[in-house]
Parts: sequence; C-alpha cells; structure tokens
Amino acid sequence: MTGIMQDIKFHDCRVIEGSSTSIVLDNGKIEEISRNFTRGAGIRALCGGSWGYTAIEGEIDLKQGVEAASKLAFSMNTNTPKEAVELAAVNFPEMMNLPEIRIDPRDVAIEEKVDLLKSIETNAKVKGVNSTKVMYLEAEFKIEYRNSEGLECAYELLNVGFSVSAVASENGVYQAGRESRFGYGYELFEKENVLELAGRAGNTAVELLKAKTPKGGEMPVILDQELAGVFAHEAVGHASEADLVLEGDSILENRIGEQIASPLITIIDDPTLHEFGYYPFDAEGAQSRRTEIISKGVFNSYLHSRETAAKLGGTPGNCRAQGYSMPVVRMSNTFIDNGDARFEEMLEEVRDGMYLIGSRGGQVNTGEGIFQFNAEKGYLIKNGELTELIRDVSLSGKTLEILNQVVLVGNDLKMTAGRCGKAGQLVPVSDGSPHLAISKALLGGA
Repeated sequence: MTGIMQDIKFHDCRVIEGSSTSIVLDNGKIEEISRNFTRGAGIRALCGGSWGYTAIEGEIDLKQGVEAASKLAFSMNTNTPKEAVELAAVNFPEMMNLPEIRIDPRDVAIEEKVDLLKSIETNAKVKGVNSTKVMYLEAEFKIEYRNSEGLECAYELLNVGFSVSAVASENGVYQAGRESRFGYGYELFEKENVLELAGRAGNTAVELLKAKTPKGGEMPVILDQELAGVFAHEAVGHASEADLVLEGDSILENRIGEQIASPLITIIDDPTLHEFGYYPFDAEGAQSRRTEIISKGVFNSYLHSRETAAKLGGTPGNCRAQGYSMPVVRMSNTFIDNGDARFEEMLEEVRDGMYLIGSRGGQVNTGEGIFQFNAEKGYLIKNGELTELIRDVSLSGKTLEILNQVVLVGNDLKMTAGRCGKAGQLVPVSDGSPHLAISKALLGGA
C-alpha cells in the first residue's frame, strides 16, 4: 500500500452524523412517526487523472477508507490513464453567519407537532376536498471535512419544514393544490401563516376543477416568482454548472463575457443566504460565496468544483453531495435579482396573454438549451386585466430566446425551497425570482 500512497496526489474525507424526524398525516390520521439516525463518511482519493471513492456507514475507520479509495484510484489510473487532474487552491473557510435558531424543534414535544399538523390538515380540507396529506420533516446533522493538504473544518445545521397537499375531484377529474415551506428553527411556524397556506392548497384544488384549459400558441406571458425561479434554476443554473460544460452538455460553453440575456436579467447563486440551500463551506472545504452567473444580461461565471475551476479558470465553492455520496457541482440558492417594475405595469405591457402561477415540474435539455415546464394554474389576461382561471398550461421554448424576450422584471423577489436532483442525489436548494414579463413565449394548452 505504501507504493500506491506515493502515487496518490490528494485525498479527502467528509464525516456526516445526524438524525431526522418525519411525521405524516394522511386524511387526518397518523400514518407515520419516525426518527432515523445516520453516521457515515465519504472518502475520495486522486491518482493522476482518476478519482477513487468509497462510502462507509456506521463505525468509521478513516485510514482504512483512505486506503480503499486510494486502491481504486490507483487501479483506474493504471488501467485507463487520463490527463492528470489539477485542483484549484482553497483556504481555510471562515465559519461565520450560520443561521441562528430561536426555537429548537428538538425542545418541542411530538404531540405538539402532531396537533399542529392536524390543524393544518383541517384547514386544507375545505368544502370539495376529498383527500389531504400533511408532512413534517426535521433534520439535524454535523459535517466534518478534512483533506491531505491539512484543511479541517466542521459545521452543524438543523432544518425543519412541512408540506401539505389537497386533492379535489368531480366527474372523474382530479385536481391538486400544494404548499410547502422549509427553513431553520421551529420559528418557521410562527413566521409563516401555515394555516392560511393549508387553506390556499385546498382552495386551489377546488377552484381548478372549474378552470378551463386554454388554447395554446405563441403569446406574451407573465411568470410568477415560483415559475420564474424554476426557469432560473433548471434552464440557466444547471447549464452554468461547470462539470456539464466540460462534458459538452451545456449551451453556455465558451460564452463567458457574451450578452446572452436582456440587460434587465441578473441571475445569482448564493449559498451564504439563510435559505434552504445554505452552507458555510462546500463538500471540498471551499468557502461558500455569491456568484453572479449572469450580470445585466452578460454571462459572467460558471459554478465550480476545485477540479473544474482549475480547468476552466474560476473560483471553487459549488461542490455538493447528498450525505456521503460523491460530490458534484451543484447550485444552492439561485434567483433572478429584483428589477423595478410593478405587477400592474406588467399587465399593461402584456395586454393580451397569460399569467402563469406555480410549478408542477417539467424537463430541460441543457445541451440543446430547450425546456418545458408545467404551471400549477394561471389566468388569461385580456385588455391588461386578469380574467378567467386556467389550468393544464405549459411553458416551453429555447432558454436563450426567453432570456432575451424578458421586457419587465418585478420588484417582488420571492424564494421557494425544495430539493434538486442530479447524479442520483437530492440536495436542499431554494430558487426564486420577481415576476417576469416576457414579450413572446410558446404556451401549451388544449
């Protein structure tokens, strides 16, 4: 093993220890109360151009883990040699500005949490709602990082959140309304009017039963903060991840310094914000930092790991992992920055078109720069006024075309918490935007 270790250029270890609590209420009845504990480590070793990786659960022997990862890296580098990997330098991260928790959820009795969920469920079950589901989640974890360069750092986080969904049906047609909030500390349930949110979920489900599916086509559109935030994350944020750029799977390859969007558009990724994607340092020990991906329409920066930063020139700090999985380049809190337009101005600008609200998923091809998202609901806009409620509407198009067709950016930025999937891993993120007015977009309907 000594000979192998001489060829190992670098290794690092992430030790994760934590627990999670979940409570699920299905139609007002407790379906699940569970508490899970986890302890493990993810260990990487670099030999030439090959990474070896091993994950350990339970009792952790880091020396043995480093040896296992090193053997893998050495074997891959011997059998299929690649160009040697360089790593951009990182300094010891400054541990400051961690989220402060006023009410520790661990001090709140399970019975009190169940009672809160029951109140949420009651408020979601408005007249016409057939079924409801409410979920409470709480997770505490400590992450320790160390590497062969002598870097050692650690932090702890405690997050909580809830989701509520309501389903209404009529004549074989089913519609759902959903709301969720995630953050830090049990004070989340004081800051957010969760009972009002539950009622909104129920009312959305019932109202959508009566909504019409409009005719699709090209027309002006206003996107609400959630749908515009999904566009920023999915269509722009993923395309700016430097590992996808190096794989040839991004329309933003070789575009730094180019005007790719309306000058009204600035898109930022910022893990220092106390949103759901917060972290003080990334999975490689690099300090978290704000990145302007697009600045006033000009493509400004990729998101980087140490490896991609060395290859493309840039600053690391965007490498993340779910638990002790292999780290990859990921977003954190990604948003379109505020403009100065009021919503009323947007209605006047669009005149005749659609206003789309919320997101029900979709798909993106970052290599071709095309996307399709489904809105939760919307309204027709006629003569600058919101008119009838609509459902089953999608927004699709080419990322760079839509970025250039933004004509007004609102002053009402709002963030939405969720989880982002990549490389088979889910990590906490937030995305957001103010309202956006777009001069022309392809909307799908009946």
